[in-house]
Amino acid sequence: MRVLLRPGSASSSCAFLACRRHAFTTFTPTTRKIRHVDNWLSKSSDENSFSMSNPRIEIPNRAHREAAHTYAIFRRIALSRYDTMMNFIMSWESKEDEYKAFGVNSKLDFDREVKLFRRSIERACDLASETNAISKSENPLFWSLRTGFVDGDMKGLSSELTLGFQNFLMRSRFPKNIASTHRNIADFRYPSEWFPATRAMQRTIHLHVGPTNSGKTYNALKALENAKSGIYAGPLRLLAHEVYTRFIAKGKPCALVTGEEQRIPENVDNYYRSCTVEMTPLNHPVEVAVIDEIQMIGDSDRGWAWTQAFLGVQAKEVHLCGEERAVKLIQSLCAITGDDCVVTRYERLSPLEAMTQSVGSLKYLEKGDAVISFSRIGIHSLKRQIEEATGRRCAMVYGSLPPETRAQQAAYFNEPDNDYDFLVASDAIGMGLNLEIKRVIFEQTHKHTKSGFRPMSTSEVKQIGGRAGRYRTARQATGSEPDADPDGERKTHRRSDQPGLVTAMDKDDLRIVREAFTREPEPLMSAGIQAPPSVIERFSSYFPPNTPFSYILSRLRDIARTSPMFHLCLLDEMLEVANLIQPFPMSVYDRCVFLNAPVFLRERSAAQVTQAFARCISEMEGGHLIDIPEVDLELLDGGEEDFQDDPPEYLRRLEALHKTITLYLWLSYRFSGVFHSQTLAFHVKELVEVRINAHLGKLTISESARRSRLKAIRANATRYQLNKEKLLGEDVPIEGPRSELSSKWNEEGHEEPLFDDPKELAPITRLERIERDPTSSRNKKNQEGLRTS
Repeated sequence: MRVLLRPGSASSSCAFLACRRHAFTTFTPTTRKIRHVDNWLSKSSDENSFSMSNPRIEIPNRAHREAAHTYAIFRRIALSRYDTMMNFIMSWESKEDEYKAFGVNSKLDFDREVKLFRRSIERACDLASETNAISKSENPLFWSLRTGFVDGDMKGLSSELTLGFQNFLMRSRFPKNIASTHRNIADFRYPSEWFPATRAMQRTIHLHVGPTNSGKTYNALKALENAKSGIYAGPLRLLAHEVYTRFIAKGKPCALVTGEEQRIPENVDNYYRSCTVEMTPLNHPVEVAVIDEIQMIGDSDRGWAWTQAFLGVQAKEVHLCGEERAVKLIQSLCAITGDDCVVTRYERLSPLEAMTQSVGSLKYLEKGDAVISFSRIGIHSLKRQIEEATGRRCAMVYGSLPPETRAQQAAYFNEPDNDYDFLVASDAIGMGLNLEIKRVIFEQTHKHTKSGFRPMSTSEVKQIGGRAGRYRTARQATGSEPDADPDGERKTHRRSDQPGLVTAMDKDDLRIVREAFTREPEPLMSAGIQAPPSVIERFSSYFPPNTPFSYILSRLRDIARTSPMFHLCLLDEMLEVANLIQPFPMSVYDRCVFLNAPVFLRERSAAQVTQAFARCISEMEGGHLIDIPEVDLELLDGGEEDFQDDPPEYLRRLEALHKTITLYLWLSYRFSGVFHSQTLAFHVKELVEVRINAHLGKLTISESARRSRLKAIRANATRYQLNKEKLLGEDVPIEGPRSELSSKWNEEGHEEPLFDDPKELAPITRLERIERDPTSSRNKKNQEGLRTS
């Protein structure tokens, strides 16, 4: 491909993707060595192989004895991991320059500090075992290690051990007056004061709350349409594009602004803006702003984007759309900002019921059914399975489809007089995409996390399931189907007596669905915030040169003071990115910008690509797409026929290239003087998307193989939770907010991934290799289970 884009020879590169699970480690007194076990939590743990760290402890009751036992196990795991790290990846030889930045100038000093910090870990774990002191206030070191392990397995524990050791080295570097200054800088109790221009305004906050299919977003958007200027901010590019299309269709000039794409009207000074929430303009006064899915403000990692938009948008009227559980938090925030708060509650326009029976098989699907899957591979394979099982056509809708294709597929499904009886869709329909769905069917009720699978939350089940029984079609929503009377007024909202139905393919998943419909989500307790770059710049100025930026961020997080209404967001991925770009000189502000880039660290080539782009920013040159060898453009020179020995590798490399180009485009809007090849990048992105969709269109997996995989996911998730409780003593919950996002934030447009889990590619691997010899007996045996076309 580089040969076509630039004269001269180009060396081809081979980028491989690695998607492996976080490894767990355990410790046995027999070997007294750490051993890595990939499926630690998927197997039963032999607790009897561990002895108590202090046999003289007297535990008053059985519950405390069990808790002490689990903490003793965790003590050995943490110490074993610490010893391994200090002997290898964190040794003096591997990080001498870094340790000198912390004031450790010799191997002798380093060894002494290692021993002292090991004793601190021992004391923290013993305190937990002896007194059950495991909270952040009582036992901060143990709390951080345990929380890191719960959230990120051994990778999370390693990260917290690294941070803890760095804090330990820095403990005496600053005099009391400087430490006091640090605490003052890290005072984040009043984030509303970060937006003085907005605080000078008297705003009215209209809070529209209610279940799905209640008309709350419709009314908010009507207020935006009637204003002379305004902003829409939504969680997905899909929703931003829908609003953008809606306004353009009505002759209203509108800009589309997302992280990876910006469409600005030409020759127009005043226009509406439809954007993803993190792109909300905060220095542009408007009449009306609409912020969608406001309950996301409580997300543990990305809630800061909603808080920033809510506190900072300069609009006379701010319309917030979301769930009832956000009301108290928003009212409390309005009391702080001095804004008037008007709450409007809505009821569903049609009843909603959770069914008592699962579907069981795809052949029992009925017209108007929508099956929900969480990855693009799952969606495409389900489409083919449904069409083979029923003999009828199946439309598919997901966020990363081209908008025109998505609208066409929605129209196929909504049209009653054609062969498209069914729909397979991603969970993106839970945040929009008005479709005529009679019954929502969950293919599975477990979502992929960085450490395994978790059951869907009550809020997620209700939001997606609530799309059943919608009374308006997608064509009405986009204006292509009339929904107004001759006088131009919209017809009165009409209720439907026919209920929307929600169920699952499997009876085990139906149990989770039915339980969700008997519960209400817990109210939001706090809003996420993120330290502004100016604060980080000032804070970092107090640290010695070459101090790891990840440590500065972690230290700021640890000493930050927040009010009970706020929590600080700092993703582990941000710290990993900070470490990747550490070798390249750049300003603190540039580092802060880079930390929010859509870097997808699951990909094998992600580290090399990230560092290549960081090098361009550091040197302020070399940002032409064809001049960056880490960008795998050579992949476009061939095709899937070049990957006969490893077919899934083709799909992995296409996905890796797509993410690389997405990152390039994101950076091109922030560092336009460095990354010049924006037009070429859009062209390459389109080529890659065509190949991905063509490849996905050829894939299918049998229903029996699909059911087996989902059964394994449920079993592994259950074993994972049970064994984690045994290991960590889950009688006391981990404190803090939880994830509210149903989408993947670092996917383009914050939408669905190509595949949730590398195991999703395993049937394709076996299939392609089998079909190379069509006469083999093994191929004939497996033809029924797995096929490609």
